[in-house]
Amino acid sequence: LEVRALHDGDAITPWEVVLEITGPYDHFAHLETLYLGVLARRTRVGTNTRRVVEAAKPREVMFFPARHDHWMVQTGDGYAAHVAGAIGVSTDAQASWWGSEGVGTVPHGLIAAYGGDTVLASRKFLEHMPEEIRLVTLVDFDNDCVRTSVALADALGDRLYGVRIDTSEMLVDASVVPQMGSFRPTGVNPQLVHNVRDALDRAGHPAVRIVVSGGFTVEKIREFEALGVPGQFPLQGGKSPGIDSIVIRQQKPHRESSILSPARSGPG
Repeated sequence: LEVRALHDGDAITPWEVVLEITGPYDHFAHLETLYLGVLARRTRVGTNTRRVVEAAKPREVMFFPARHDHWMVQTGDGYAAHVAGAIGVSTDAQASWWGSEGVGTVPHGLIAAYGGDTVLASRKFLEHMPEEIRLVTLVDFDNDCVRTSVALADALGDRLYGVRIDTSEMLVDASVVPQMGSFRPTGVNPQLVHNVRDALDRAGHPAVRIVVSGGFTVEKIREFEALGVPGQFPLQGGKSPGIDSIVIRQQKPHRESSILSPARSGPG
């Protein structure tokens, strides 16, 4: 058999040949469903991740899909997202094909285990983690991201690397309620990010980074850009960074041009 193929991560257009196998068909017919299925799924994941990565630049994108799909697809999907430009994935399985590890943030479950006390949960987390761990904590457990973010920064100082805003699309954050009237107030919205960034700066914590998650499609990222939500680098006037990272979770079907992703075999 002679096999010719493009490389992982190559950009492709509709109807472009990505894999060519020359030889007796009965030598590889039994593999057809396997390699077509792997190519289709991983190309979908890679393409959608690349589009988010391109829309989010210069912000970093992390791929956290593990809770939204079957566990057996984690390895290949994580590698596809990595090839497409995601800087981190949420499980060790997703990172295994390139020899890395999963990343994450202090979760709602741990905060709940400490009675909803986000500061206490973060302190306990740090007690069991090495100094080099960059602590990022979810700050929407009480639906008051401004108060929780400032409380965390005041309590933890330099040990707090960043805060993650993950407000449900069904809720309005406490800081946004007085500002309602001219925009969609639910979920993670531009005004909420401004509120958190401004509050951290006023409290003397300009170095604390912001991670956002929750329905961040290419369209939502572009909306944030159009509305002038502060970006990764300092703005004019000395303001500190706004959004530093974006977490994506689910993938929608791809259209138009795509990103070729790996044709590895195996259960992942």
